[in-house]
Parts: sequence; C-alpha cells; structure tokens
Amino acid sequence: MDVIKLLEYLQEIIESSSKIPVTGKSVINKREILDIIDQVVNHLPDEFKKAQWICDEKERILIDAKKQAKIFEEETIDKIRRRVEKQDLVKEAQTRAEEIIAAAQRDAKIMRLGAKDYADEILSQLDKEIELKGQQMLHKIKADVQTFLISLQEEVTDTTTLIRENVKELRTMK
Repeated sequence: MDVIKLLEYLQEIIESSSKIPVTGKSVINKREILDIIDQVVNHLPDEFKKAQWICDEKERILIDAKKQAKIFEEETIDKIRRRVEKQDLVKEAQTRAEEIIAAAQRDAKIMRLGAKDYADEILSQLDKEIELKGQQMLHKIKADVQTFLISLQEEVTDTTTLIRENVKELRTMK
C-alpha cells in the first residue's frame, strides 16, 4: 500500500468517525490511526533506500574508477621503466592518468548531485501531497461543521417557533 492510499484511508476514517454535537470534534480509534501512521512511516524509507542506493552506487563507481586509474598508473610506471629514454611517454601517461582521475571525479560529482536532486524531488512531492491532503481534509471538516450548524440552527428555529405558537395558544385559552 503506498503513502497516498494510507493517507486517503486515514482521511476516510476521520470523515466517517462519530461526531460530537456542537464541539465539532470526532471520536476516533486511536490505535487504528496510530497503526496507519506507523504504516506510512514504514513505507517512506523505501524512497530513502533508493536515494541511498544511488549514493552507494556512486561510491562504487568512484572506487572502481580509482582502481582502474591505479591499475593504469601502475602499468604506465612499468612502461616508463622499460622506456626511460622516452620522456614524452612519461608525460603522456601522467596526463592520461590525470584525465582518468578527473573524469572519475566529475562522474562521481554528477552522480552525487543526481542522487541529491532525486531525494529532494521525492521529498518535495511527498510534502506537496501531504499539504494537499491536509487542505482537503480541512475543507471537508469545515463543510461538515457548517452543515451541522445550519441543521442545528434550523432545529432551534423550528423549536422556538413551535414554543411561540404554543405560548400564543395558551394565551388565547384564557
């Protein structure tokens, strides 16, 4: 069950709960509400796990790139030892090793930023959804209270009208 469905179920429980007249308060099952909140909390870490996986994957790629760079560097050193007389080859190998390390660092930075953006996007979406559902619940509660107050006012008006009619009738009976 996803977070939205759990929140909708929570809203349904609140909307269908018994109402306490005049106070606008509802009677709810605390245990059931707490269980639903626990389910929401338990569902959220999946999104965080995805973000953590992206960060871990970034670290793995960076480590692999560093290992490849180290291997390449060792191979280059071996070649340099065999070809000491060729200075240009040494400079070329150093340049190539630096390029590989720089590329690996760029890739790691891109992945780190991507993971951060992804986590930020997921959390922003969740925040917007929670805000929207909260507003919807507030509007529903306000409408229910207003309907109840109108109904109560009509009942009071009807009752006072009946009382006035009875008082008039009593006064005419003298």
